[in-house]
Amino acid sequence: MHLRFTAILSALVLCLVLAFPIKAQEKTDNLKDYKEYLDKKFQDLDHRIDEMEKAIDDVLWYDKVSDVANIDKVYIVGPPSNHVKNPTAMGANNPLKFWCYVFIPQKLDRSRKYPLIILPHGGVHANFTTYHTHIIREMVSQGYIVAAPEYRGSTGYGKSFYEKIDYGGLEIDDNHAARDYMVENYDIVDKDRVGIVGWSHGGLITLMDIFQHPDDYQAAFAGVPVSDLVARMGYYDDEYRKEFSAEFHLGKTANEDVQEYRKRSPVNYAEKLKTPLLIHTNTNDDDVNVLEVESMIRALKAEGKKFEYEIFKDAPGGHSFDRIDTKLARETRMKIYSFLARYLKPPHPFRSTRDLEVVAYK
Repeated sequence: MHLRFTAILSALVLCLVLAFPIKAQEKTDNLKDYKEYLDKKFQDLDHRIDEMEKAIDDVLWYDKVSDVANIDKVYIVGPPSNHVKNPTAMGANNPLKFWCYVFIPQKLDRSRKYPLIILPHGGVHANFTTYHTHIIREMVSQGYIVAAPEYRGSTGYGKSFYEKIDYGGLEIDDNHAARDYMVENYDIVDKDRVGIVGWSHGGLITLMDIFQHPDDYQAAFAGVPVSDLVARMGYYDDEYRKEFSAEFHLGKTANEDVQEYRKRSPVNYAEKLKTPLLIHTNTNDDDVNVLEVESMIRALKAEGKKFEYEIFKDAPGGHSFDRIDTKLARETRMKIYSFLARYLKPPHPFRSTRDLEVVAYK
């Protein structure tokens, strides 16, 4: 079965390559122009492959969690794009449309209300993949409804949507729009028991959302969260910085516009915390340096905020230490679920890692 799937995938990739033939007459004597032409073709191909991977992943979701969850993918709206070339064009200021996954426990009483978790994915450009399978299974088995927004800039939806990215900006509004959509459209959602959980860039979105909408969430977990973009630009390489200074993104480096990067950094909004919050970080994180999260923790303490945190010492797995399948990862997720349960009161809270292990894997 695996070999057959690989063969089909290879054939599809070949078809995509053939869809972008490099014609001899399109060559130019200018080597630089031709290189730019090739770069564009390969970028277009990358987006086509991303769309194919997303379509495959959507099928896999049903295979991996349909025994515990009803799955839907809804098309909702966030604020208009801020990447509009002609703001007077017809429809230019319409709300931006994006997809959102919805996972509802199979076994529930529709006459009751259930807690909701908003789960934004990580990555500068990424999407909600079946990497989160065990987490979804764990959450819905406790009785949580889960919504995972594919906010602007997510991959798998074409070049145009990819280039609507607004890191630390309007994507926060997309995430909150998913929260509002669920509360307004699902009678089984309890608007007074809404939590938000995110790792890495999803952790940044989590922090920014609760800072901007403190009364809309009753609990939040931020795992290894990107917290300070100015510091991040300092310890990352030029290739990473280019993603932010791209014309369709922020358009400037942190050196050229430090205030814009500060505006998109949670560390600068610590005084706004009202939501019960748990933060985890890891000293050997190979993506979000622990210094970023430590700065966030110090900022919250300086403001006299009440919150919980834990700094793990060289936990195996680095950036993904609590999302993988190790004993420590399961124990750490148990801590997260225990924290959330105190505020969100799921109908079937986990009591031990044994509960977690029974439901997590199909």
